[in-house]
Amino acid sequence: MWQNVFISIAFILLIPYCILILSYRKWFLQLKVFSASQNHQAINFFSVIIPARDEEDNIGKCLQSILQQNYPTHLFEIIVVDDHSTDNTSTIISQFQQQYSNIKLIKLEDELQGKKLNAYKKKAIDTAVLQARGNWILTTDADCILQPNWLKLYDEFIAKNDSFFVAAPVAFSKNNSILSNFQYIDFMALQAATAATVSVGLHSMCNGANLAYNKQIFFEVGGFKGIDNIASGDDMLLMNKIKTKFPDKIGYLFSKEAIATTAPMPTWRSFFNQRIRWASKADKYEDKSLLPVLLMVYLFNACLFLMFFVGIFFYKTFVAWLILILLKTIVEWAFMNVASKFFGQLAFLQFAILQPLHVAYMVVAGWLGKFGNYQWKGRNVK
Repeated sequence: MWQNVFISIAFILLIPYCILILSYRKWFLQLKVFSASQNHQAINFFSVIIPARDEEDNIGKCLQSILQQNYPTHLFEIIVVDDHSTDNTSTIISQFQQQYSNIKLIKLEDELQGKKLNAYKKKAIDTAVLQARGNWILTTDADCILQPNWLKLYDEFIAKNDSFFVAAPVAFSKNNSILSNFQYIDFMALQAATAATVSVGLHSMCNGANLAYNKQIFFEVGGFKGIDNIASGDDMLLMNKIKTKFPDKIGYLFSKEAIATTAPMPTWRSFFNQRIRWASKADKYEDKSLLPVLLMVYLFNACLFLMFFVGIFFYKTFVAWLILILLKTIVEWAFMNVASKFFGQLAFLQFAILQPLHVAYMVVAGWLGKFGNYQWKGRNVK
């Protein structure tokens, strides 16, 4: 019967999926925490670039966390690029400028003079890089909070590892809502996989809320040229360009003190739009090594998604679905339990209960990321 073929395919896909997750666990356990030393002298000048659109509720707290860094003030600047904000974002930044001379405000609206784009964030970053005084570019988001040793850790890591591109961890804050907890778990998995794979030289994975790259190298690889019309990918696609040319110059700053903390999406709609935006860049890499992994993960989750509905009518399929979900949960928990010791607390029961929802989300977001459009920051994006 066709149901037996379907079940067999799902169990076959379970094998490489389990190997992948357990490999992530192995690589994550091999990571060594990077700590700043007391006698290190600051070397690099950092230009911290923050694209911001309608962020009046967050930009002040973000700026304050950067201004309170344990790093010489004369060795960093903050460049905020206001991307056509309709609220008081620019006003708040201007108020900070009156107190701090190392803050610069760029209004993207003035730079574009009415020109329409599909990738405003890339244009914002590119515009800021051209005006940056630093030899290193750091990017973060306007809703992020950075810890006091953030710049200090980056500086010493770069000095000790001679990297051209450095990814660093990001974590979501959470409350007691289902949406918040779901995003907290999902994002922790993404970040843990990023730390694991980048540390062993695999895949171009990172998050623009917390990364750094050498400005000269940015220009050497052509910046965002060739990817400048893709709405997402100011982080991973750029990392891919640099990794392709300089494969041994990619680093991962594995330190709890380097974690950038940000708030989860406030609604299910905004959450799905964010994940669709992330998924939309999956097939845009020059390095195709990540695509087979993404395809295998998607197909496995798609099988589970379809088996649930088939299982409503066929008891055998439903039992098989339950077994697969159980095995998936156990294997993933072996990885996530380890990751939670670095990123934050995680309860097994909560993790297990949200598994069916995670399967459905993976399938829907992945499909729409490839074939659909989405809305981001009030804009319809292709």
